[in-house]
Amino acid sequence: MAERVWDKFLTDQDREHVAMGENKHVGFGEKPALLLIDLYRWVFGDRPQPILEATKDWPASCGLAAWDAIRPIQTVLKAARDAGIPVIHATGRDDDGLAGWSTGRQVYGNQDRSPEALERRNRRNDIIDEVAPIDGEPIMRKDSPSAFWGTPLIGHLTAHNVDTIIAVGETTSGCVRASVLDGCTNRFRMIVVEEGVFDRHEAAHAINLFDMNQKYADVLPLADVLEYLGEVGAKRGTAV
Repeated sequence: MAERVWDKFLTDQDREHVAMGENKHVGFGEKPALLLIDLYRWVFGDRPQPILEATKDWPASCGLAAWDAIRPIQTVLKAARDAGIPVIHATGRDDDGLAGWSTGRQVYGNQDRSPEALERRNRRNDIIDEVAPIDGEPIMRKDSPSAFWGTPLIGHLTAHNVDTIIAVGETTSGCVRASVLDGCTNRFRMIVVEEGVFDRHEAAHAINLFDMNQKYADVLPLADVLEYLGEVGAKRGTAV
């Protein structure tokens, strides 16, 4: 079996315990949708930079991990569009007077009130051009880590008879995980594209992927998801 991103973080006891359990998979359903989570400027910045440099101007940056994920995300996004399945984007909500989930915590440089920092913050929830929505693709604007909480996502998925959600975006340990847990709670089959999610910290990224794969989702290589989407497109007569 190919090495997984989390393998180097597991102890010998962890490995033995995992080997004892049944290797149960969530599996793909018949009606998938693609959910792109928080692919906004705040975590990318305006150009690729190592995270310790990027955070000087963009405190919430995920550094090069974010930029490295763009190509895989573009690839699965194109495959989803070619297959004709629903594509949904989630991003933060612009300031509207509502209390945010991080209320009371000065996180990610919120204390910087310089004109330059405020200009960057005004653009923080803009989805980057590389994966921007096209006509017909809704944007869920959220005040919570989960793309489900306080948004009409459930209604949209139900209207399209979706049973499987393919998730990409950031952060693996934050908004991706929260959305995966809520999706699982609402009885959707959750699929996470391993190359299409990213985080600020390597260990958090790896262990959260491991944990989701153990409990709530199938964490799959991009190639497996592309094969599935090709089959879905062929059945729908939309494959290119």
